[in-house]
Amino acid sequence: MRLTRLPLAVLAAAALAAGCTPSDQPSEQTGTTEPAGTSAEGDAASTDVVTVRDSGVLAVPEDAQTAFTYNQDAAPVGASMDVEVAEEDEQTTVRLSVQGFQQDRGYAVHAHTQPCGKTGADAGPHFQHEQDPAATPDKPSTDPAFANARNEFWLDLTTDAQGTGESETTVPFGFTDRVPASIVVHEAEHTMTEPGKAGTAGARLACLTVTFR
Repeated sequence: MRLTRLPLAVLAAAALAAGCTPSDQPSEQTGTTEPAGTSAEGDAASTDVVTVRDSGVLAVPEDAQTAFTYNQDAAPVGASMDVEVAEEDEQTTVRLSVQGFQQDRGYAVHAHTQPCGKTGADAGPHFQHEQDPAATPDKPSTDPAFANARNEFWLDLTTDAQGTGESETTVPFGFTDRVPASIVVHEAEHTMTEPGKAGTAGARLACLTVTFR
């Protein structure tokens, strides 16, 4: 998908004219792209922001298009995932919200390098801004120097009594020629951080393909 970067002054004027916000209804149709945002210094002419929003409703792999469940107990069919990505001033913010997941439960969540597929492994390893040179396809990075929340996108969350949860992360880099392609929900309640286990989080429960650029 090709995104268009627009000056914030233009975006702000468009927002005032429209007087509305994107629909909150999850959809299996992904790739909805919305330029939006505000400069931290309030200077609308100095900063560009691009926001991408993708949503999906979980389905079994045989029926799924972009949102997959690999464990219907922990990530039920019909549960939804909504992801928003914003780039600004050489940093990137990713926000995740889920609905209909298992109640009162923690989930480790990360951005991965490949789109979702019929198995959780199809999403590939974690996306890393600086790639671990020791990592291989058979042995993903577990070095805390690379597998950490500033070099990867970690979106661990805890659901409430309704199975709803939210998380957000901001990393100190923008995208170059490489971008993630999916958000994967894992079995563990928290992402491991110690050497030899950093970044690990157990089985892959669900996946949403996301158009990061």
